[in-house]
Amino acid sequence: MSIVFQKPHALTDAPMHYCPGCTHGIIHRLVAEAIDTLGIEGRTVGIAPVGCAVMAYNYFACDMIEAAHGRAPAVATGCKRANPDNIVFTYQGDGDLASIGMAEIVHAAARRENITVIFVNNAIYGMTGGQMAPTSLPGQVTQTSPYGRDVKTVGFPVKVCELLSQVDGAVYLERVAVNNVKNVKKAKKAIETAFRNQVEGKGFSLIEVVSSCPTNWGMTPQKALEWVDTAMIPYYPLGVYKDLTKEVE
Repeated sequence: MSIVFQKPHALTDAPMHYCPGCTHGIIHRLVAEAIDTLGIEGRTVGIAPVGCAVMAYNYFACDMIEAAHGRAPAVATGCKRANPDNIVFTYQGDGDLASIGMAEIVHAAARRENITVIFVNNAIYGMTGGQMAPTSLPGQVTQTSPYGRDVKTVGFPVKVCELLSQVDGAVYLERVAVNNVKNVKKAKKAIETAFRNQVEGKGFSLIEVVSSCPTNWGMTPQKALEWVDTAMIPYYPLGVYKDLTKEVE
């Protein structure tokens, strides 16, 4: 019998702790597949965040470092500059990257650090119980916005790809989703491109992955994936937001 699908080598055998229906597992697999495809596991260093993916160091077979909340791009900068031949990626959620870590991600992009950033946007603080995040949608009900996010008092969601597209140092920015097979295939290609950019010395790449959080959204996994389509993607349109890879060859 021929093998048609198997676990990527760059993932460990550790059972994942994520909630049923959470798409972190899919994104982990896509990152690991990119590492396998490019043959870079032995020189890859991942930076784990504070958030739902705080234990990512258990799941990737490459070297991993745990960063303080929001500081993954700063840690990645140090790793890459100390060992330029390493392939360094951060794996961050919206609270980690777009709130406490906003300064770090903006300045890492501005410096054109040759790192790869995987940014998971599920519009909520997942690990700490479902509070409103910088990316929570207008009107979205969370633990700290029980009547829905009121933009008049707390402001509008942060659109990371649109924001970083205005930073001169950012080289490659793409927003993808993993809520259906078609989108997963596009996400796989984007993540591999972001890692390949680093291998080729192109500079700062960020892939924003629109993700679901059934537990804190109060939905079934199926309904959460549908909500990604009907609510998340209309507010966070998918696509390439910046591509300077040909200009920096």
